[in-house]
Formats: sequence, C-alpha cells, structure tokens
Amino acid sequence: MESTNPQPIPETESKPPAPEPEVREAPQAKPAVRKPRAVNAFATTLGVAVLLATLFTAWTPNSLFASNLQDQLNLILTPQAGANPVIASPQPQLRIGIVAGHNGNDSGAVCYDENGEVDLKEADVNFEIATLVQKSLEAQGYQVDLLNEFDTRLNGYRAVALVSIHNDSCEYINDEATGFKVASSLETRDVNRAQRLNACMVDRYERITGMIFHANSITGDMREYHAFSEIDPNTITAIIETGFLNLDREILTERTDLVAEGVTQGILCFMNNESVLPTAIPTFVP
Repeated sequence: MESTNPQPIPETESKPPAPEPEVREAPQAKPAVRKPRAVNAFATTLGVAVLLATLFTAWTPNSLFASNLQDQLNLILTPQAGANPVIASPQPQLRIGIVAGHNGNDSGAVCYDENGEVDLKEADVNFEIATLVQKSLEAQGYQVDLLNEFDTRLNGYRAVALVSIHNDSCEYINDEATGFKVASSLETRDVNRAQRLNACMVDRYERITGMIFHANSITGDMREYHAFSEIDPNTITAIIETGFLNLDREILTERTDLVAEGVTQGILCFMNNESVLPTAIPTFVP
C-alpha cells in the first residue's frame, strides 16, 4: 500500500484569554467634616467694621475732643425711636416776673421842657425797659410775666424771681443825683438768696451801663415796696431804679437797650448762679 504523507495539521494560534471585565466598587461616602461656624464671628466683625466706619465718617475736625466723640457714640448707640415714638413731657419753664413801675396806674415822675410842657414820663421809660427785659429773658427760654404796678396777678404771685423797674426824679437835685439803686425785700423767707439777687443786679448793671451804684439814697419805701408784701413770700424780689431822669436822661432814653441789658444780665446772674461778690446792704434813708 502506498503510504500517504499525513497532512500537517495547522497550528491553532493560542489567544490570551479575554480579560475579565473590571468590576468597580461604588465609592464609599466619606464622612462629612464639620467646618467651624464662622457666621457669628463674621457678623460680629462686620458689625464692628460698620461701627468704626461710621465713627470715622462722623469724626470731623471739630469733633476731635473726647466729649464730642462721646456724644457721637451716644447718638450712634442709642436706639432710635420707632414709627410711633413716645414723646416725653416738656419740662416746665422757670417763671420770672417783671413789673413796669407805675404802668397801668399813674405816670410816676413827670419831666417838663422849658415851656412847661410834659416831655417825659417815668411810667413810659419803665415800660420800655421792662418790655426789652421781657423779650431778652424769653429768648433765653424763661417764662416772663410783664406786670403792671398794681397788677391783680401780684396777689400770691409765685416765681423764681420778681424785679420791679423804676426811675428817680426828673428834678435837678445836685451833681450827685446820678446813678442807680437796688433794694431787696424785707418780707422774704430766704435772706441769703435775696441778697444774692441784690448783688447780681448791682454788679451786672454797673458793669454794663458804667453807671454808679447810688447806695446812700435807697429809701425805706424801696425796701417796703408794696408788691413785696403781696406776692408769695417764697418769691425772691428786688426793685431797681435804673437812673435819675434828670442827669441820666440821655442813657435812659437814648441807650434804653443798654439799660435793659444791664437789668437782664443781673437777673441771669441770679438765675444761673453765676459768680458775684456780695454787695453790702447800706443803711437806708428813712
């Protein structure tokens, strides 16, 4: 038999096994890490920054003093009123009485010209001075009553102070009959305060007008002035004769504003408790 050559068996290529699909594990959730709470700290820092910025904005050159800074701090840190703020009751005004001497009753001293005609009345001079004093004190925030000589309101009148404005004679007496006079009430319950009002009136009126204090011509009628016994004894009182209508006529009629300012400052000296030297109370002429 013919031998047949066996056919070679082709080699089968060996392929590497297919890689198994990679199985990915689901990522595990990481534990949450708590962050420090900075909200409160941030809010506090922001608040301080706003406050400082406001202060520096309001801190003008005129407010470099500690008192001004304190005022600004108080204004900023004080809670503001809401839509319906509660209105505080206003404090009562301090009352002062001013009597225009002889007004509403008689003319007082009467001055005549060369022809015998009346050219000046004390009551008119007193009223003009008293009106100016009233306006000046009201501008300072006081409640001021302008009173007539025998005003019905004087009965039991209560005030911090009462000052009656008068003037002396139109007649020529002598060259010494010039200047002003001030007297306090003998009816007061507080002699110390009455003397202080007297001292304030003398000191301020003399300084402002340049007139002299004519102490030696103060009479008992001035100290026993009728209104002093009519008002409440707790009211501190004084009477001033701002000048002589003869030798002092020029300043009384042409510089009435200066005269009124002297009276006003005397009253304010008393009201504000300003420094003043005591005035000796002279012995009055009976």
